[in-house]
Amino acid sequence: MALDMLSIPAMSDEPERLFSRLGHMVTKHRNHLKPQTIQATQCLQSWAKAKIIDLKASGGSIRIILVDYPDPPRDPLGSRIADPIHPISTLGALGLEQSAATALTNFFQAWSYVTPVLGAICADQWLGKYNTIVLFASFYTVGLLILFVTSLPASIEAGYAFGGLVVSMLVIGLGAGGIKSNVSPLIAEQYQETTQRIKILPSGERVIVDPSLTIQRIYMIFYMCINIGCLSGLATTTLELHIGFWSAYLLPFLMFCVGFVILVGGRKNYVLKPPKGSVVVHAFKASWIGLRHKQGLDGAKPSLRKKIRHSSELPWDDEFVDELKRALVACKVFVAFPVFWLLFQQMLNNFVSQAGTMELHGIPNDIMQNIDAFSILIFIPICDRLLYPGLRKVGIQFKPITRIAWGFLIVTLGMLYAVFVQKAIYNAGPCFDHPLKCEAAKLPDGKVEHNHVHVAVQTPAYILIALGEIFASITGLEYAYTKAPASMKSFIMAMYLLTSAGGALLGALIAPLAKDPNLPNFYLGLTVLSGITGVIFWMKFKKYNALEDSMDNLISSSERGVHMTQMLKEPSSRTSSDSDLKNLVSCEANSSNDGKGNIVQQSAIPAN
Repeated sequence: MALDMLSIPAMSDEPERLFSRLGHMVTKHRNHLKPQTIQATQCLQSWAKAKIIDLKASGGSIRIILVDYPDPPRDPLGSRIADPIHPISTLGALGLEQSAATALTNFFQAWSYVTPVLGAICADQWLGKYNTIVLFASFYTVGLLILFVTSLPASIEAGYAFGGLVVSMLVIGLGAGGIKSNVSPLIAEQYQETTQRIKILPSGERVIVDPSLTIQRIYMIFYMCINIGCLSGLATTTLELHIGFWSAYLLPFLMFCVGFVILVGGRKNYVLKPPKGSVVVHAFKASWIGLRHKQGLDGAKPSLRKKIRHSSELPWDDEFVDELKRALVACKVFVAFPVFWLLFQQMLNNFVSQAGTMELHGIPNDIMQNIDAFSILIFIPICDRLLYPGLRKVGIQFKPITRIAWGFLIVTLGMLYAVFVQKAIYNAGPCFDHPLKCEAAKLPDGKVEHNHVHVAVQTPAYILIALGEIFASITGLEYAYTKAPASMKSFIMAMYLLTSAGGALLGALIAPLAKDPNLPNFYLGLTVLSGITGVIFWMKFKKYNALEDSMDNLISSSERGVHMTQMLKEPSSRTSSDSDLKNLVSCEANSSNDGKGNIVQQSAIPAN
C-alpha cells in the first residue's frame, strides 16, 4: 500500500511502500501525498473509524437481533426470565417464525441496498459526497431513535413494536443508502495518485508507484473497520439477552450520535470535491445509441458520428464513451454478485436459526455470526501483508477477477459445510429432523431441550464465508471505484451495492423453502447455485484481467489536468511513459535484495 489512512498515527512520518508492476515491494520512502491530502487523511483516521464502525454497529445490531425481536416471559424491565442455557423459544419479541423473520431481514437488507442509488444521484448531481452523507446520516439517527423508543417494554405492551420496527427499518434503510454509496468513494478520494509513475529514489534507483495497490489496501482497511463495527453484536446480543431489546438498540443509537458529531465537527479538514453533475442520463443515452449501432458503444462517439455525417450534436466527447465502456465492464462483473450475497445472507438469518436448535451452553444463538467479523479482522492482515505480496514475489498476478472467482469458490465451500452441519443436527436427538418441536424435547420445568450438537460446530462455515468476503466483497468495492469515471463514482458504487439488494430479494423468494426437515437440501441447492455461478463468472470475465492496467490508466481530461499539475510540482518525480514502465518491468530478472527484506530494482533507463 502506500496509505494506511485509517490506522497509522501520523501520515507525514509513515513510510510508503513502492511496488514494481509485477508486484514486488522494492523500497520504502517518505510518502508522496500532497499536504492537503495528508491533513485530510489524518482527520479521516478518526472520522472514518467512528463513522464506519457506528454505521455497521447500528445496522448490524438490527439484523443480528431481529430474528429474536409475542416473546419469552420478561420482568417489568423487559429482561428475560427464561434460563439462558435452555431458552424457552427462539421466536423473539415479534413472535416471528424462522421463515417470517428471514423474509423481514431480507426486506431490510434489500431496502438498505436499493436506496444507495438515490444517495449516489443526490451526491453526484447536487450535494457532493460529504453533504449527502450528513443529510442521510440525519435520517439514520431518527430511525435509530424510533427503533429504540418503540422497543421499550411499555411500547411492546402497547403493541407499537412491530409498527415501530417497520418504520425504523424504512428510515434507517433510507439513511444507510446515502452513506453506503458515498463513504467509501469519499475515503478513496483522499488519495490523489491516479496513474502509475516512475519514482527516482535518492539512490538513483527507479521504482514504479502503483496506485492500484494503494487503493486495494485502502478498501481492505475500510472493510476491517466495517467488521470492527460488526463486533458490536457481542454487546447488543448480550444486552438483549440479559436486559432487553431496548438496551440493545440504545447502544447503537448513542454510538451513531458520537460518530455524527465527529463527522460534522471535522468538515473543514476533509478533501471535498464539488459535485460535477451526474452524467447518468447521458450514460443511458449513449448506451441506447450503442445498442442500436453495429459498432456497439463506439457508435456513440461524436467523432464516428461526424464521419458518417450524422446531423445531431451529442453533449459528450469520445473520452466519455471510453470511460462509460470501462464503467459498463464493472457493471457486467457485478451481475454475479447477487448469488454471492444470497449465500452471505444465510449467515444473517438461517444460520442464526440453525444455532438456535443446537446446544448453546449459555450464549445467545445470534452471537455466533461475530465469528465472521473476527475472522475478517484476522485474515485481512494476513492477506495484505503475507498472501498478496508473496504471490506477487513469485510472479502470480492475483488480479481482481481471479480474487472474485476465488471468493465464490470459498463461500461455496462454506455453504457445503452447512449441509453437513444441518445433517449432524438432524442425526442428533431428541427431536432429530424437527428440532425443538417434539414431545421428547419438553422438560418437566417447561423448558425445551435442544438437539445434542454443540453450536461451535458452525465455526468453519463462518470462517469460510469471511475468507470469501475478503476475496470477493472487498475486490468488488475496489472494482466499483477504480472502474468508474470521476462523475459517476457514487453511482457505480451504488450499482455494486444494489447487488446486495438482489441477493436479499433472492433470499426472500426462497425463504419459504428454509423449513425443517428440508434444510440440508436447501443448503445443498445454494451450494450448487454458487458453484455454477462462480464457474460461469470465471469463464465469462477472466479476459478482463488482461485489460486491468489499461482500464485503470484511463482517466478523464479533468483528472489528467490535475495529475499533470501535481507532477509539475514534484521535480523529484515524473509521469511514467509506457516505454519506461515496460523497460523497468523487463529488469525484474536483475532484482536484488537490499538485506532488509526489500526487493530493489535496478533500472536500465538512464536518468534524465
